[in-house]
Amino acid sequence: MPCSAITLSLATICAVVSVALLAIAFGTDNWQYIKVNRVEIEKQLVGSSITPDNFLNVGLYYTRTKGLFRVCYPEELPNGERLYLSPVETQCQNIDYHIFDEDSDVTSFSDDEMARLHMARSMIALFIVSFFFVFVAFFTGVAGCWRRSPGNVASTAILMLLSCLFAAGGMGLWHGVEYYEEERIRTAPFRGSWDDMLENSTHIWYDWSYMLAWVGSGMALLSFCLFLGASQCMQSEYRKEQSKQMQYMMPVYPQKQQYPTYGYGYPPPAAYQYATSPQYGHYNY
Repeated sequence: MPCSAITLSLATICAVVSVALLAIAFGTDNWQYIKVNRVEIEKQLVGSSITPDNFLNVGLYYTRTKGLFRVCYPEELPNGERLYLSPVETQCQNIDYHIFDEDSDVTSFSDDEMARLHMARSMIALFIVSFFFVFVAFFTGVAGCWRRSPGNVASTAILMLLSCLFAAGGMGLWHGVEYYEEERIRTAPFRGSWDDMLENSTHIWYDWSYMLAWVGSGMALLSFCLFLGASQCMQSEYRKEQSKQMQYMMPVYPQKQQYPTYGYGYPPPAAYQYATSPQYGHYNY
């Protein structure tokens, strides 16, 4: 089997897996798992700065998962939060990016809050652009396989590389947003505003959606390498076919009719040819 067929098959599989993983990660709400030990907080609630009303109604004191668009509560539900049922049957609330919302007022935000907001918006935009490049790569890849065109396959490789870079850029901005929320911003509901009891009773770790996003970005990079290798294989196979065709091509030259020259280098006269022709016989004088 030609190497181009093998590498094209592997590259296509990697591209499909990449876009599937990135789409799942983009749409699910398990980038972070925030575990809150409510029993421990309740034991020390008396005499602490946490009011019973906040403990029962504010979502910060409940175990939750966090995605790109929603914060969901898989266990107990806070009474004071406006929740709705997500597509995966979980009670969630949206993360507000203050887009197309006339009632949103960001004039009171600090510089750190505005930086976090801009990074969060850019993160979503980078993921969307990454999906756009994969969408275009689908058509160039189909055209390259159908026409056996190394140029189209190379274009597909470049598009997959761009998809990988934009997805990785979105992941980098996600970490930037995480840094600002945990280290720079000191206002509620971000981690910098939490009291010591909530801080000590809360454990945060990365969840499976986050892992899928990184694996999907890596698969896009692997798909780029395989598509580029397939393009090189197709060019090599094309050159081999051309060289084989040249070996079977034989030069053909036009041939002229030969006449006896009788030692002088000239053909005999036409009268002599007529007289000696077998169909007319010989004349004897």
